[in-house]
Amino acid sequence: MQLTIEPEAANSPIATQLIAELSAELGAIYGDDGDGGFDPSDVMVPRAAFVVAWADGQAVGCGALRPMPDATIAEIKRVYVCSSMRGRGISRQIMNYLENSARQFGYIGLMLETGIQQPAAMALYENMGYARCDCYSLYADDPRSVCYRKELK
Repeated sequence: MQLTIEPEAANSPIATQLIAELSAELGAIYGDDGDGGFDPSDVMVPRAAFVVAWADGQAVGCGALRPMPDATIAEIKRVYVCSSMRGRGISRQIMNYLENSARQFGYIGLMLETGIQQPAAMALYENMGYARCDCYSLYADDPRSVCYRKELK
C-alpha cells in the first residue's frame, strides 16, 4: 500500500465525504455527530490545515489543525480513518503530519478532544505522548469527552 498525506481544502468534495463518514460513525456511537465542534472554515485560515490520507489513490482518512484563542496552541480535529483501513498506522501518520505542521506554524502545544467510547483513539493519543487534561470550550461539561494536551518539542 502506498500512503500519502496531502493538504486538502476542508470544503472539498473529498473532505466533505470523509467528514460525513466520521459524523455518521460518531452519531451511531453517541447519538450526536459532533458537527457542532467543527466548522470547515476554521481550518481555512492561516496556521491551520486540513489533510487527507490517500492509499493507492483512494481517500482513506483525514485530520485537521486549527488555531486556538491562545495563539501558541492549536487543536487537532476530525482525525478519521475509514473502518476498512484501520489497524495500518494511518491515523498515526495523519497525527504525525499534523504535529509537524503545527511545529512549522510555530505552535508550542496541541490539544484535542475525543469520546470516552473511543478506546482505540485514546490509546493512540496516549501512545503518542498526549496527556489527559481538563476539558475545554464546549467539551468542558460533556461527560462523554476526554481531552488531551501535548507540548511540542
